[in-house]
Amino acid sequence: MILDRYLVKQFIPIFLVAVSMFVLLLCLIDLFANLVRYLNNEVPLREIMRVTYYYLPKSLSYATPISLLFAAAYTLGDLYARNELTSIFSSGIPFRRFALPLLVIGFLASVFSFYFDDRIVIPTLKMKNDLSRILLRQQQSENRSDIVIKTRRGELIYSVDYYDHTAQILNGINIIEQSPEGKFISLVRSPRASWTGDHWVLSNAIIYEWADGILRSHPLEDTDVYREQPDTFRRNEANVEDLPARDAGLLVGDLRAAGLPYTKALAEYYHRFSFPSASFVVMILSISMGGRFKKNILLMSLLSSLGAAVIFYVMEMISMMMARLGYIPPIIGAWFPVGVFIVIGTSLLGNAKT
Repeated sequence: MILDRYLVKQFIPIFLVAVSMFVLLLCLIDLFANLVRYLNNEVPLREIMRVTYYYLPKSLSYATPISLLFAAAYTLGDLYARNELTSIFSSGIPFRRFALPLLVIGFLASVFSFYFDDRIVIPTLKMKNDLSRILLRQQQSENRSDIVIKTRRGELIYSVDYYDHTAQILNGINIIEQSPEGKFISLVRSPRASWTGDHWVLSNAIIYEWADGILRSHPLEDTDVYREQPDTFRRNEANVEDLPARDAGLLVGDLRAAGLPYTKALAEYYHRFSFPSASFVVMILSISMGGRFKKNILLMSLLSSLGAAVIFYVMEMISMMMARLGYIPPIIGAWFPVGVFIVIGTSLLGNAKT
C-alpha cells in the first residue's frame, strides 16, 4: 500500500539517526567512565578503541527500544503537525490501520533483539569485559571457600572448606551419602583431596556408617568413586545474563539439580525472553499516545511516550526484583509488565483519534 511505504519512508531515516546518536552517547559514557583508569594504566589508544568496538553491539541493544520510541513519536507528531493525517483520516482509514507498519516494525525489532543479544551481544560483551580486566590489571580468583553442593540428584552432598583451583585441591572435605528417599547412608571426612584427572584421591579419609544399629568409623580404603569435575567446586561467576539462552537454561537446570538457589537465575532466564519485547511495547505506547494532543503535538507526543516508557521500565525493574527475591513467581516477574502495557497500549490504540 502506498501509505504504508510512505510511513515507513518517513520513519526509517529518523530511526537511523536516533539509534546512531544513542549508540554514540552510550559508547562515550562507557569510555569516559573508565578513561582515568585507562590513562593510569597507560593503555594504548588502539586497545581502548578495541574495548569500545566490542561494546558497540551492547550499545545498539540498549539504544534500539528508545530509538524506536523516539522515531515513532516524532514521525507521527510531525505528520499531525503538517496536517497530513487529516487527509488520511478523511479518506476513512482508521489510525490503527495506518500505524500498522510501525507495529510490524516493532514486532520484528523484538525478534531481532532476541537473536542479536543471544548470538552477538553476549559474546562481544564478554570479550569487552575480559579485555578490560586485562588492560586494567584486574585479576579474578577462581578459588572458593565454604562450598556446599549436591550431586547425583542429591544423593551425594559435598561440604568443602576451601578449593584451590590452581592446584585442584579440596581442603577440609565432608561427603554425605544418602538414599533417594533422603536417609543417611555414610559420612566421609578427609582433610585433603587431590584431583588426578579422573577422580578425587582422599588423604587420611575416615568413613562413618551404620553397623548393627551403631554409627561406627574406620579408615576409608582407596576408591575412585568420587568423580565430580573440579569446575563443580570452582568459583562460578556465570550469570544467566552472560550466557546464551540455551546455556542459561542448562545453568538453571544444574542449579536446581544441585539443590542450590535457582529462583534468581530462573527469573533472569524468563527475562531473557521478555526483555526483547520492550521494542514492541514502546512502539505500541508511542503510537497510542500519538494524536491525543491538539497543541504542541510533537513535543507532547514525545514527552508522553517517554513518560509511559519510563513507567514501563520502572515496573519491570520492580517486578524482576520481587521475582529474584522469590516474592512472586519468576515467570510473572518477567512477563507481567509486558502483558500489562500491551493491554493498555492496545486499548489506547483502539480508542485513538481517527
